[in-house]
Amino acid sequence: MDDPSLQRNFKGHRDTVTSIDFNCNMKQIVTGAMDSCVMIWNLKPQMRAYRFVGHKDAVMSVQFSPSGRLVASASRDKTVRLWVPGVKGESTVFRAHTGTVRSINFSSDGQSLVTASDDKTVKVWTVHRQKFLFSLCQHINWVRCAKFSPDGRLIVSASDDRTVKIWDKNSRECIHSFCEHSGFVNCADFHPSGTCIAAGGTDNTVKVWDIRTNKLLQHYQVHSAVVNSLSFHSSGNYLITASNDSTLKILDLVEGRLLYTLHGHQGPATCVAFSQTGDHFASGGSDEQVMLWRTNFDGTDYREVLRLQKKTTSEEPDTFSTHNPAQVPQESTELSHSRRSGRDRSTSQDSHTSQGSSTQFLPDQEQPRAARPDGGVSAALANTLEHIVGQLDVLTQTVGMLEQRMTLAENKLKECLLNQREINLHLQN
Repeated sequence: MDDPSLQRNFKGHRDTVTSIDFNCNMKQIVTGAMDSCVMIWNLKPQMRAYRFVGHKDAVMSVQFSPSGRLVASASRDKTVRLWVPGVKGESTVFRAHTGTVRSINFSSDGQSLVTASDDKTVKVWTVHRQKFLFSLCQHINWVRCAKFSPDGRLIVSASDDRTVKIWDKNSRECIHSFCEHSGFVNCADFHPSGTCIAAGGTDNTVKVWDIRTNKLLQHYQVHSAVVNSLSFHSSGNYLITASNDSTLKILDLVEGRLLYTLHGHQGPATCVAFSQTGDHFASGGSDEQVMLWRTNFDGTDYREVLRLQKKTTSEEPDTFSTHNPAQVPQESTELSHSRRSGRDRSTSQDSHTSQGSSTQFLPDQEQPRAARPDGGVSAALANTLEHIVGQLDVLTQTVGMLEQRMTLAENKLKECLLNQREINLHLQN
């Protein structure tokens, strides 16, 4: 596994970048910002970006449709717009809520939209004609985020009421509330398998739950400030987060540990997203910059591991299975990759770049390099090795989950002992 590398910088927004998403064709990125604009960035060198103007206030959330033929945007002006991401930038608009619309998300079939708002509701709409279907109304504070599960049957929502809720789309009922966060919950999303969710918020933590058992699987305290955004890698093995501490963190969900800390943005990192293939990710920040990174994970290996995991975890349900426009020129950044002594790795921008900040990678532990069968090894041996890798990953996941449960049990026991001690002291007095 090689280090992530910063490929390009895009400069064009005039205020904090709030949201980011990849087109499925991997030719475009869409961003929204506090400058009230939606921007489409073309990833091919020398291609120009397009600025779409229509919202009357800050754009809080953007997303490409699964087909890539539409872009949805949500705004503080209480409206949602659906854009055709071409040169003309045509859009339709509808008033969606009575407060700021914080989040917008397409279902995987592209037929439905879910929105979340400061009016404390989550609403579901049809994409065709933007017809309102129903509201979900049990949150008691602003709703920051709402997303469909991969199969479209469930919705996860995150709120300033410190809860993460799971909703059944068909029955329109809240089927569970997770209340472990001690602060506002800014972001939540489904694992690609649909069996788990992750959430982050103002308590600086990231938590992962199994929604089949409603148990906390993993709890990460890796950021020193608010967690603003998170995104799962398509393999399900990694989670990337963006924080007000200016860093992006890549978490290894299989081993349950921090893998990389990435320093690139000057000021809060406000949004981050993996591409659908997982080969790239993109981030935005209060520094008005959009950054495109290459993941450098071995996609072929992890697709095969994921296949084996799905096969095994279907038999092991308790294991954690581990997605009039103005033309604006893009500023590309050439990068030189140098390896420092010890475990430090850095990617620095060339001196001619207008944004002269350096970008550093601080892997928290050196990764063992797995032996891979080459072309001369028989197919049978290769399949056997791949199966062993899959089995080892599942065992690692199971042990990690057991360790989490033991830690929770130990903490509960300590709490009980402290309570008993206080009771005894009270009785003696």
